[in-house]
Amino acid sequence: MPDPAASLRPGQLIARGVCRALVDHGFAPLTEHVPAAGLRVDVMALGPKGEIWVVECKSGRADFTSDRKWQGYLDWCDRYFWAVDSDFPVDLLPEGTGLIIADAWGGEILRMPPEHRLAGARRAAVTRGFARAAARALLGLRDPRQG
Repeated sequence: MPDPAASLRPGQLIARGVCRALVDHGFAPLTEHVPAAGLRVDVMALGPKGEIWVVECKSGRADFTSDRKWQGYLDWCDRYFWAVDSDFPVDLLPEGTGLIIADAWGGEILRMPPEHRLAGARRAAVTRGFARAAARALLGLRDPRQG
């Protein structure tokens, strides 16, 4: 049986490892989620206490330096992380953000960012949007026309 990872791009391989690591920490991750018009996060995860984390996966320096939207993601999560592979120059990453080193098989949180708790109304809206997207993704596995 062929490895499903063989068809994934580098950032998607990192996202796969991030999702595995987040599941190990009790989180439910969702990839390529749109929390608001014009924003698409690589990984959003809902924690066991309702906490919301966003992880942006970067496959290299050029991928990171071309990202102009990441600060807009801060308003949609309690903690914000970068996920990169072990060869990434981590000194490029901004202070005050989290760091996950990952590959296709897993990841490790090396730096926990400070928590910036979402306001109640924003948290409720993000959680509802997350739940709806997750339900549609699950439906899409059973009936691709509906997902």
